[in-house]
Amino acid sequence: MTRPASASPRTRPLPQPAGGTVGPPRRSPDARPASAVRREGVDAGRWPDVARLPPAGPGRTAVAGYLVGRALDRLALTGPPAGARPPAAGPRLTLHDADAFHRRIGRRGLIGFGESYMAGEWDSDDLAGVLTVLAHHVDELVPAPLRGFRRLWVSARPSADRNTRAGARDNIHHHYDLSNDLFSVFLDPTLSYSSAVFAAFPARFESLAAAQHRKIDRLLDLAGVEEGTRLLEIGTGWGELALRAAARGARVTTLTLSAEQAALARERIAAAGLAGRAEVQLRDYRDVEGRYDAVVSVEMIEAVGAEYWPAYFTALRRALAPGGRIALQTITMGHRQMLRTATTHTFISKYVFPGGLIPSREAVAGHSAAAGLTTVADHGYGDHYAETLRLWRERFLAARTAVTNLGFDPVFQRMWEFYLAYSEAGFRSRYLDVRQLLLTEGTHR
Repeated sequence: MTRPASASPRTRPLPQPAGGTVGPPRRSPDARPASAVRREGVDAGRWPDVARLPPAGPGRTAVAGYLVGRALDRLALTGPPAGARPPAAGPRLTLHDADAFHRRIGRRGLIGFGESYMAGEWDSDDLAGVLTVLAHHVDELVPAPLRGFRRLWVSARPSADRNTRAGARDNIHHHYDLSNDLFSVFLDPTLSYSSAVFAAFPARFESLAAAQHRKIDRLLDLAGVEEGTRLLEIGTGWGELALRAAARGARVTTLTLSAEQAALARERIAAAGLAGRAEVQLRDYRDVEGRYDAVVSVEMIEAVGAEYWPAYFTALRRALAPGGRIALQTITMGHRQMLRTATTHTFISKYVFPGGLIPSREAVAGHSAAAGLTTVADHGYGDHYAETLRLWRERFLAARTAVTNLGFDPVFQRMWEFYLAYSEAGFRSRYLDVRQLLLTEGTHR
């Protein structure tokens, strides 16, 4: 079993502390799910900002209480708990500690909102549903006259999260080296950690593995990968794309900064008898060597950081042989939202992907063009990512015992559930999209 690492910001998770509060749901209106935690049981060494409330600020707490309460009521997210209302009613948010909830939001905005969930101060009978409603109305949650005060409840991104060569290794380690066993719990057997492409909805009529293979095959087709193709993959994952490309007869070089991923990808490639066709390198994309007929990079640009997007696209072009093709899969958000998020420390950057930033289509187009690349094809399919995330979240929730046995405590589990639901809501509300792009060198041909 691999050892968990970096489950909370810059710290390692430990086994669940004695006195944990996992247990059967209570029958009162304050009923909490089996995953419930209570703040007094949270390990302050591991989760300092979850275990302790931020400093009291009566004015901020009162304003947050008024604004949040008004928004939740207007969006019909407050009301009786499940079992006390008609089944047709929409998702609901249930507060267990309203003062702590408002205090965290008043001090830390959306980070506080997520930390309050991690602390067990609120729950929902449909977490993704609540977050989707909020994402749909994100620009309306704060009255226009107060939006100029946004700086009071958001903080700047830490300079330590910059994706320098050393910083990029640390940031990748923080997420991808958590534990191969953890990812295998909720991913499908291909271990693909990016959006699948489904043949049709609802997805229950198709396996997630089949949908992931469809995604990979589309990218390989887009890049023109066939027998004898020299292929560079930037961002190995656990090796499924490299395996599938090598099976086509391509000669694959795949790069990663994750030691855990590299080790398992090599094992899988060797087990498939394809070690002679696919090489896994622990290497930064900025240090790419050689020229390739095709380059594929799946949801890697989001981890690069805006400061290094020029270097990323320059590396792509430098690696491309004359007449070559680049196939990218990337999550995108609106340009205005991206500019606002670029300098903001968010829940995702604090707990999940330090140093990351989702680009806009405009940013991708601008930086790729500046590197001498032309976008030839651009196809979006955000609904497929929402469905992928729903399946991941369901599998994760169904495997709580296995996750606990790997050493991940209930606070981590609530953080991960919130991350998956939060991401799903982004796609369901169309705040986020995912796109496959074909880039070539120079002018359109």
